Amino acid sequence: MSSVKQLFDRNIEWAKRIKSEDPQFFKKLAKQQSPEYLWIGCSDSRVPANEIVDLLPGDIFVHRNVANLVIHTDLNCLSVIHYAVEVLKVRHIIVCGHYGCGGVAAAIQNSSYGLIDNWLRNIKNIYYRNQEQFSSCVDEEERIDLLCEFNVVEQVANVCHTTIVQDAWKRGQDLTVHGWIYSILDGVLRDLEVNFNAPEQIPEVYRFYPGGGRR
Repeated sequence: MSSVKQLFDRNIEWAKRIKSEDPQFFKKLAKQQSPEYLWIGCSDSRVPANEIVDLLPGDIFVHRNVANLVIHTDLNCLSVIHYAVEVLKVRHIIVCGHYGCGGVAAAIQNSSYGLIDNWLRNIKNIYYRNQEQFSSCVDEEERIDLLCEFNVVEQVANVCHTTIVQDAWKRGQDLTVHGWIYSILDGVLRDLEVNFNAPEQIPEVYRFYPGGGRR
């Protein structure tokens, strides 16, 4: 119980420190939430969204799950995207993976981990479809890191293929989807240069509105 109590003690110290730096911080924070960014990241405890980009609470809206997946039957993730786009009017959706992701590593091992195997099958599918791209990998670490990148690219596409994002584009909303990856080894973010801000940039079969859909 003492290990849990220390979290409350640390919270008190953190709140005191924040108020000493900005006495009005919590009053301002309580009035509204108006972030420009939605961050879809991994649940890994070493990858905290706010700290990585040095933003305060209220500056970034966050959804995290194992291996930063965007699955079209996951109503939790879709609800977060919907709220961020429709209500908060975020201008950027960032899918951020990280090198050495345990979920990605588990997906390509011939082992069973229980219920999560069903979740990780989505990553197995990515690996299976791109097997030839991994032939030059010198070791398992490089193979996992490359799959982490492929996974981000796939999830960016999944975000763009939602009705939520395409409806936003149709009404002319300023919204860009980005794919980034983070290195725990050096703390640095890398842009994978997969950025989408219009339906014309995605394959036609995934478009809900022929001709681009903009009014």
